Order: sequence, then C-alpha cells, then structure tokens
Amino acid sequence: MDFSLSPEIEDFRKRVGAFVAEKILPVEADRGQWDAHENISDTALAKLRNDAKKAGLWAPQMPKALGGQGLSTVGMAAAYEEMNRSIFGPAVFNCAAPDDGNMILLLKAATEAQKDRWLRPIVEGRARSAFVMTEPHPGSGSDPGGMMLTRAEKKGERWVVEGRKWFITGAETAEIFILVARTSIDARKNLTAFLFHRDRPGWRIVRRIPIMGPEEHGGHCELEFDGLEIPDADRLMNGGDGLKATQIRLGIARLTHCMRWLGLAKRALEIAQPYVEERAAFGQKLSLHEGVQWMLGESAMAIQTGRLLVMHAAWLMDRGERASAEVSMAKIAVADVLHQAVDTAIQLCGARGYSKDTLLEWIYRYARQARLVDGASEVHKMVLARFFLDQGRDFWRWGK
Repeated sequence: MDFSLSPEIEDFRKRVGAFVAEKILPVEADRGQWDAHENISDTALAKLRNDAKKAGLWAPQMPKALGGQGLSTVGMAAAYEEMNRSIFGPAVFNCAAPDDGNMILLLKAATEAQKDRWLRPIVEGRARSAFVMTEPHPGSGSDPGGMMLTRAEKKGERWVVEGRKWFITGAETAEIFILVARTSIDARKNLTAFLFHRDRPGWRIVRRIPIMGPEEHGGHCELEFDGLEIPDADRLMNGGDGLKATQIRLGIARLTHCMRWLGLAKRALEIAQPYVEERAAFGQKLSLHEGVQWMLGESAMAIQTGRLLVMHAAWLMDRGERASAEVSMAKIAVADVLHQAVDTAIQLCGARGYSKDTLLEWIYRYARQARLVDGASEVHKMVLARFFLDQGRDFWRWGK
C-alpha cells in the first residue's frame, strides 16, 4: 500500500496551499470583504477567482478540455483539504457545494449538447447552480424514491411540474437548476431528473429559510412549482433515471464534503495550537497540561483517521468502483471529526474561541450541518449495516 501522492498531485496541493495563504487568508481576515450572510462578498470572490484561473488552479475536478485541471479523485482529496484551510477557499477555486457536485453529475450524465448549455457556464464561473430534491414533510428527504411528491407530467414534448421543495442550497443566486420529480408509479424507476433555467416561468422562491448559518451563496430556499414547463430535450438521462442521477451526484458529493471538512478541522486545531502554547495557567503553559495534550492528541488522531477513510474511498473511485460503503463510513466519521476538532479548539481557547475574535464559532455553527447534509449519519449507518449483513466477514476484505 502506497500512501504517497504523485509528484504532480503533490505539486498542485502545494500550489493551492500557497495561494490560500497568500491570497485568500488576508481577505478572510478582513470582515469588510464578507457579505451579509457571512460568506465572501461577490466583489472579493470575483477577483480571487480570476487570480485562481491565472494560477492554473481553477476547477481542478473538471477535465482540461472544459477549462479544469483534470485531477483524479485522490488528487481532489488532497487539493480540497488544502483549499478549505480557508472558509472561503472552495468557492474561490470553484469547488464549493452545490456547484461541485452538480458539475460532476453533468459531466458524467449529460449529453454533449447539454454539457455545452448547462455544464460549461458553471465550470467557467459564469453561472451558479442548485440541486432540487428535498421536500417538506411528508415529501422526500433521505428516501426520495419512496416519498417524493413533486410530479412532472409529460404533455407532448414538454413536462409540466407541480410541487414544492425546500432547503435547496444556493437557489437564490442560481441560474441553472437540476430538478428531480416523480414521473411514474413504477416501484424503482419512478423519478426523472430535469434541467431548467431560473428565467423559465412556472416556479418561484417562496422564501430564503433562516438557518444557524453561516450560509453558502444563495442560501437555502423553499421553492414552489406551479406549471413549470420543461422541454423533453432538457431531461437529464432517461425517463425513470432520476434516482440513478441522484446517486451519481451524491456519491461523490458526500466524499468531497468530507475532503473539505477535513481542511476545516485542521484549521480549527491550527487556531488553537498557538494559543495553548502561549497561554499559561497554574504555573505552566496550557500545552504542557496532560489534559490539554489528551484533547489535542485525540482530535489530531481523529482527523488522520478521517483522512485515511477519505483517501481509501477516493482510491476505490479512481479504480471505477462506487465505494458506497466506504463513502458512508467517511461521511459518518468525518462529520464527527469536524465537530470534535472545532469543539476541542473552542474549549481550549476559552471565551476567545466562543467569541468572533476567531473563526472557531463560524466553523462550529457550520459543523453542525455535517451530520445532516447528503444523508443523516443514521441513514449511512443503516447503509453500512445492510452491507455487513449481506457480506459478513467479507465486509472487511482487502482489495475491494
């Protein structure tokens, strides 16, 4: 087993790290460059994105033919972790959710004509996007195939959509939407995915849902569909393949979330380290107290455990495997790792960590969503249980 990165990936990772340190962290430190929702302002983001393109660091997950860098999944893991040393890093490199997962889905599933119309503007940074699946109760959440209520009915060469969605990330500023709706009563192939532009009539944003924050650009919105008409040419994949499209997107999106979260977890300990090395209590530096060392050691070990899970899943994906169980393991573990790391950092920094003098409270609020997004941790544990019950001792086999 070789855990070293190739020279090309290691060079890219280092260049990302240098860009974050030299270009992004100074912007992050200037609250005047933030927007009202605690994200980077569009003006500051546009400049940094232009610099990232010039540096050859733009859209590393996309093929070079589309203007990306053509990184493997392993390469993405190394780079995404490095770029999320800054809370604004993923957005600068065009690797932030939901655009990241949407681009990867369109790359894998769209026709060439659809890629030119829908994918290219996102890759080039000319448009933002949203993935429209989750619904209010009693509609779909973790069980879209069994619970989705939004319907699309075919009338001639068009589909007419009726229904309601919510917690749609980025919807307020998105121009390109990928919508999943029920199209049949078939037990398995009952969902279909569609593409539509925000200018098309027949839908509206009901509200931007207030959350703990901080928020991605475009927030998390509730949408209503009342006769939205979508040409059949804008159907993604075949009719009935909506769940398959969802699985393609979420499989990699769950893992890229983990890649980014590891970067934030490391940043949390990075903030705490100099404080415990400088701050004294009861006659010695905090870093010399055994209890503090236990806390730091446990968090550092947990981060490394998460990194190994992510890299293993990434390696399997690069071999052409779905790695469903491995992604679920990473998703559960890294969501907990992020919370543990930032909670530890806040505890060690005391009142300063709880204040807005550091980024720790920002990361702490952000971390709470990790156990919910793209499938709650409990759902992923159920997935793992099914794999174990099916495979038995082979669940732990080498060389999957």
